[in-house]
Amino acid sequence: MHHKECIAYHEAGHAAAIYLNNKTRNLPPVYFQIVFEELNGDKDNNVIIYEAAHDDNIARVEGGRLIQSLPCSIESLTHKLIDNNEAMMPLVRDYLTAFETDIINLLVGPLAEAKHVYNRDDELFNHKLVNLGALKNYGGGSDLALVREYLESFSESRQLQDEKLNELFIDAFAFINDCANWKSIMKLANYILKSDKKIISCEEVVSVLE
Repeated sequence: MHHKECIAYHEAGHAAAIYLNNKTRNLPPVYFQIVFEELNGDKDNNVIIYEAAHDDNIARVEGGRLIQSLPCSIESLTHKLIDNNEAMMPLVRDYLTAFETDIINLLVGPLAEAKHVYNRDDELFNHKLVNLGALKNYGGGSDLALVREYLESFSESRQLQDEKLNELFIDAFAFINDCANWKSIMKLANYILKSDKKIISCEEVVSVLE
């Protein structure tokens, strides 16, 4: 049951962030759905299966990204747009906001799972105890890999990439530590746990969160 709860909170974190975070930042709604696949194997291998489930995306959110195709260089793209037409500045700002929001939404999934585990074990939860490296312990391997792809298009400098990641990690922490947001994540996670559906649609998620 603990494994199912972790997966439910992880995907609820992603889905709630995609809907609520985008809405808060005045970004356009995007389509997504939560997809589940069967866990095969006997009960004695649950821990191994659970780890593989994260790596193999047994439960995942499909869609939900504001940036559909990452440019080779965000800096080059924004300079080109602004140099050609200064009126493009608001559009560039919106693009950068969407870019950062996608990263935050990716980080919220493993953070939600981590917070659930810490709360369940009645332990203190903060960004000093649960750092970026720890997210791999909460199914965040594929999320972090995708985040790194975003950051590589953000800058060629690893230092600037890490600075931006740390900034957005704090924003992701702030999102799940907001009482209203966490309540929404818990509500959606409980809905997921009670549902036997293989696919939970975007419309269903919105109806639960509204």
